[in-house]
Amino acid sequence: MWLDRLAGQSPSQSQSQSQSQSPAASQPPSRTYSPAPARTASNLGPYLTSQQRPGITPRSSSLSLASADSSASTLLAASQRANGSALRQTTTAYAGPDPVDILATLLNDGPSASTASKRASELSPSLASLITSEDLAAEFDFGELSLHSLALSNDFPSSSIQIRRPQSAEEYETSKAKFEGLHQSIQACDEILASVETNLASFRNDLATVSADIETLQARSAALNIRLENRKAVEKGLGPAVEEISVSPVVVAKIADGHVDEAWVKALNEIDKRDAAYKKSDAGSERNKGLQDLGPLLEKLIQKAIERIRDFLVAQIKALRSPHINAQIIQQQNFLRFKDLFSFLHKHHPALANEICLAYMNTMRWYYANQFTRYENALKKIKLHVLDKLDVLGNEDTSRRGAALSSSRIAGPPHDAFNLGRRVDILRTSNQAAISSYLAEEDPSTHYLETPFRNFNLALIDNVSAEYTFLASFFSPALSYSTISQHFTYIFDPTLQLGQVLTKTLVSGTYDAIGLLLSIRLNQHFQFELQRRKIPAADSYINGTAMLLWPRLQFVMNAHCESVRALVTALPTRPPPKAEQAKLSTAPHVVTQRFGQLLHGILSMSTEAGDDEPVVTSLRRLRSEIEAFLTKYSMAFGTDKRKRERFLYTNYSLVLTIISDVRGKLATEEQDHFEGLKTAFQEAT
Repeated sequence: MWLDRLAGQSPSQSQSQSQSQSPAASQPPSRTYSPAPARTASNLGPYLTSQQRPGITPRSSSLSLASADSSASTLLAASQRANGSALRQTTTAYAGPDPVDILATLLNDGPSASTASKRASELSPSLASLITSEDLAAEFDFGELSLHSLALSNDFPSSSIQIRRPQSAEEYETSKAKFEGLHQSIQACDEILASVETNLASFRNDLATVSADIETLQARSAALNIRLENRKAVEKGLGPAVEEISVSPVVVAKIADGHVDEAWVKALNEIDKRDAAYKKSDAGSERNKGLQDLGPLLEKLIQKAIERIRDFLVAQIKALRSPHINAQIIQQQNFLRFKDLFSFLHKHHPALANEICLAYMNTMRWYYANQFTRYENALKKIKLHVLDKLDVLGNEDTSRRGAALSSSRIAGPPHDAFNLGRRVDILRTSNQAAISSYLAEEDPSTHYLETPFRNFNLALIDNVSAEYTFLASFFSPALSYSTISQHFTYIFDPTLQLGQVLTKTLVSGTYDAIGLLLSIRLNQHFQFELQRRKIPAADSYINGTAMLLWPRLQFVMNAHCESVRALVTALPTRPPPKAEQAKLSTAPHVVTQRFGQLLHGILSMSTEAGDDEPVVTSLRRLRSEIEAFLTKYSMAFGTDKRKRERFLYTNYSLVLTIISDVRGKLATEEQDHFEGLKTAFQEAT
């Protein structure tokens, strides 16, 4: 029974197949109508292993081999006829192994697998190569049933075997309604798909349009890039030319109505550049329409700028005449910040520039003369020690007086005309500021002549440096340095004359050799400072001051020599009586002490002096006069040679002791000289 089901036919049908050689057997029976589609050989039964997916070769087995050859065709034909199919089938004779042997092998109750394989190879050599012992020994999954139980079971999977039977009217109507609903759904889907197709076609057309637009934009972009490159090339070539002949409205508004500041100066420089370019093109052969239009505008702008510069500079010059004003602040903040204004004015209107310059010079001439006149009056109120012709070495009463007396001067406080003391600090001080007018007027102490000389000249040198630096910075390069020096001389001429007058007043009647030499050293210091600051315009003043100081110092030194010479003349030519000789002392003479102090002061201020200075010659003359005086004075000891030499020894020793701490070339020479004299008379004693 199981074999009949596997083959899809009954025993009687098997017998009829054996008689298929007759003509009657070749005609298929009539097929009953069935709505189900005809089944193919691939869905005849659930137990055929020959079913496979397209492109995949299934694993060979005994069942698949049994259904692969002519027996499979016979079984398919018989099965279709059993199901009532009337289609004509083409059959072939089965020449394979006996199915019973194959089943027996599978059920392990017949010949062995090797025997079945041997029989199969005997019956059909071609199948021997297809069916192997591995195929016969293959394991099949029948669920929880054995193959025998599966063959006896009446339950077949619905997915493998479908029983076709005629439909009833109700079932037909139900199927019809389903098919109609399905048809309507298909039509709705067709409509939706048609709409989608329409939208896709429209989208495709839009994409084509956008693509065309993109191509157009790309072409335009390429054209714009080319135009941009061409414009850059043209701008690079024509930019400087256009820049030279164009003036910004902002610049015009700034020049006409803007406040004079750094931005206004920049606008003025731009106008100056445009004017230079315009004049350059005017001098050449080229003259385009742009330059022709630029000419009148530039002329008006230049005239307006000149007017604004004139008003600005005149206002600043007027500010210098204001009371209690600091001219240097205005110079730094209002003039030097806008020094390009005068250069522009001098370039485009020289006559007006010269008038402005003259107005400034007259204002500053008045300013400095007025300020230094007030300062000189304040310095004149400083109390000074009076040293006249009585303060010389040969005047024996000088050391005993409290003040220097003269027929026209009032006695002053005590002073020492020959001792340098702390007066040398005025050369070594680090304070480079001059005393103010208020402090000078209120100072109750008494000073020597170098104090007002230093303060006036220190203030003068500072103002000279500031003014010359300002003139060189503000008026150049419009004016040459020689012209600037002339302007400086014009401005400071009254002030410098005032300084010369003050110096002459201080030194005209004095016999203060220390004060005069201090003033000379101060004047030399001022000269070095002006050279360091590179201010050559005040050299004439420095030289003039030196010409006032050196001759007066020479005169005072000559007065000292004459006073000592007068002492020598006044000494008796014969020794005094022995009674008076016994009273004479070998202690140093007062003139020797004064000379030692004066010599110490001069040497202390001449540490860096050369041998060519006038003071060196005067000092050596004075030294000779002192030696002559001491030698003649020692003659008063008469025949007592020992006391006479002791007197000379003590005097020279005193001078050497006083000057022993001084350094310098001139001091060394003097020390060596007096050391020799001291040694000479020491050996004699």
